[in-house]
Amino acid sequence: MSNSSWQKSSYSGSNSDCVEVRTADGVIELRESDEGEAIVRTTRLKFADFLRGAKAGEFDHLTTAP
Repeated sequence: MSNSSWQKSSYSGSNSDCVEVRTADGVIELRESDEGEAIVRTTRLKFADFLRGAKAGEFDHLTTAP
């Protein structure tokens, strides 16, 4: 499988501080655009499960200040 280019969410707009994602060698890779050397790798299935949880609001509590 070939590697794809890093992609950021359209919600990031022109902001360069964002999370980016790509496929590489059959896995999903995520990184912060300003910390590009730290890459998290996961399977497509686990990433899909995470996205379903995010869309359902499962992690909303993490985005608000305490």
